[in-house]
Amino acid sequence: MRYPYLLSKRHFAPRWIVFLIDLILCAFAILAAIFITVNLSHYTFDWHILAGFCFIILGVRLISFIIFRTYSGIIRYTSTHDIIRIFYCLTAGEAAIVLLDGLLYFVSPALFTPFSFLWIEYTMLLSTMISSRLVFKALFARNFVTIREKKNVVIYGSEQYLVMLKHVLANTPDIQFHITAFIDSSNRSAGKILAGVKIYKYKQLPDIFIKEDVDMLIIAQKLMNVTRKKQLLELCSEFKVEIKEVPNLDKLVSGDFSINNIKNIKIEDLLERGVIELDDDNVRQQLKDKSILVTGAAGSIGSEIVRQLTKFEPRKIILLDIAESPLYEIELELHESCNLKDFAIELASIRDKDVLETIFRKYRPEVVYHAGAYKHVPMIENLPMEGVKTNIIGTKNVADLAVTYGCEKFVMISTDKAVNPTNVMGCTKRMAEIYIQSLNRESKTAFVTTRFGNVLGSNGSVIPRFSKQIEEGGPVTVTHPDITRFFMTIPEACQLVLQAGALGKGGEIFVFDMGESVKIVDLAKNMIRLSGYEVGREIKIVYTGLRPGEKLYEEVLNKEEEVLPTLYKRINRAKVREYDFAEVQKIFDYIEATLPYQNDFNLIRILKIVVPEFKSNNSVFEKLDDILKEKKGGSLLSRILDSPEMEKAFAQGLELDKNQVIN
Repeated sequence: MRYPYLLSKRHFAPRWIVFLIDLILCAFAILAAIFITVNLSHYTFDWHILAGFCFIILGVRLISFIIFRTYSGIIRYTSTHDIIRIFYCLTAGEAAIVLLDGLLYFVSPALFTPFSFLWIEYTMLLSTMISSRLVFKALFARNFVTIREKKNVVIYGSEQYLVMLKHVLANTPDIQFHITAFIDSSNRSAGKILAGVKIYKYKQLPDIFIKEDVDMLIIAQKLMNVTRKKQLLELCSEFKVEIKEVPNLDKLVSGDFSINNIKNIKIEDLLERGVIELDDDNVRQQLKDKSILVTGAAGSIGSEIVRQLTKFEPRKIILLDIAESPLYEIELELHESCNLKDFAIELASIRDKDVLETIFRKYRPEVVYHAGAYKHVPMIENLPMEGVKTNIIGTKNVADLAVTYGCEKFVMISTDKAVNPTNVMGCTKRMAEIYIQSLNRESKTAFVTTRFGNVLGSNGSVIPRFSKQIEEGGPVTVTHPDITRFFMTIPEACQLVLQAGALGKGGEIFVFDMGESVKIVDLAKNMIRLSGYEVGREIKIVYTGLRPGEKLYEEVLNKEEEVLPTLYKRINRAKVREYDFAEVQKIFDYIEATLPYQNDFNLIRILKIVVPEFKSNNSVFEKLDDILKEKKGGSLLSRILDSPEMEKAFAQGLELDKNQVIN
């Protein structure tokens, strides 16, 4: 069926047509007012004077239509806001006409037009303009209701937002939302009728889902309890109901809200731990007008640190990374979104000390955020040399140059995998912690370490991997049913890094409050439910076994460490074992000297001696633990250079002059 142009779904009525129709309605209202006045009150007009005054009325209405832009709204989506605008427009015009009529009376009573005529014209025009729009809106809805997608919706939330959201949904062009019920989150208004919709209690939700054949539940509530949000997710999953939320309720109140502002619940929302209260003034005081170097600036953490640094007015931000494409992406973002001008891009590796020195000499950074590192446990377990070169030697390069070029502060991003490490990656990060802590006592640069767990959505993390597996129809692979991890959001982690960096005086290892650990299988189940699938039937979970170096539970402190509070609730300080820098420096020099020999077992043996809590798990390096526990006496360096122990630990020894290394 072909619809008239004005009822076409693909077209909107041009503004000039709406404007012309309003003028025609204005003329009709004048004629109707004349007819009613003449026939009911038997008033006799001077037709010449009346004709002139009618043109004045048309002129005033035309001007008021232009001023109030009554023609600018889309008629098929006429709202209360549009009707109020029409009322203001006609009332202002009527006031001007009455004032003009009164002035004409003082000039000559013969020019006076009775107020009854003006009142009839006003009420006729007001009613016809409003009713014409509502009729057109109803005709459009009637013609297209058969081709619009229909959804039965329940709105859960605070009473003040329920009606507002209902109104937005009612004016959605492509989907017919039928609001079947309101759920008052406080249960105080249960049983009442609001805007024609009954309010129910939360416990009645399952019955509503069944009775009303609900398609979607929308959450409209500020600061919603995470536990309740999880309960709603599980309930919606059980009854095959889509679940969404309104993340920005301020837009709903201000009237700037649209259907596009209703979003899917993100997995991060189910792990949130409240708003972080930071001392921005303290951070700004330390960073304003400073030259700041960020290593690993193209990574998930590094790039977010850069974004957050922009608001503290640094003199210059130097972004250093070896990953070309991601570095290019963050460069574009800084130009386009952040509108940042004072930044520099350096494509370089922290392994290359000569290139690093050129960068330090060129920019003279006063603050360094060291986020550059390899982080994937299975990969570094298989390629330990690469982990050592980047995480240990790379960190040493950046730290040494920070001292040489007089940096004020050096903040390193570490990991909870450095605590009681069971894998090479975690141990390399612990070695990096040891180096900068011991170096702190020998330099004017303040070295600070921040230690936290997994971040949601980082490159290569479990969230993107699960998302990809769900998109492909499953299965979702989890290594072990009991494996748990601590999680933070990327912005949350970086906020705490900046705050801890400003708090630190040098030598501290700050441990972030990671909240409760999360079972990875529960995370997978929630992600499957959020995607609208049923766990086990539509998307299966498959257990693949622990990977090399992986452990079931992460820790924030080892057995010999204790935690001390700081000024900030979410940041604690770990009290850890201290190392002598002279000995550490020789050990690191020795590690660097052994790298050309490409002997993984000797390298890991050294790491295990320096970090005795490093016990390999599900790894080829487990056999070293039994060998090393047989001999524990002597200094770290003497144990590292013990030739008989080396011969037992691996088949190929190293051709090195021990005395030369020691001295």
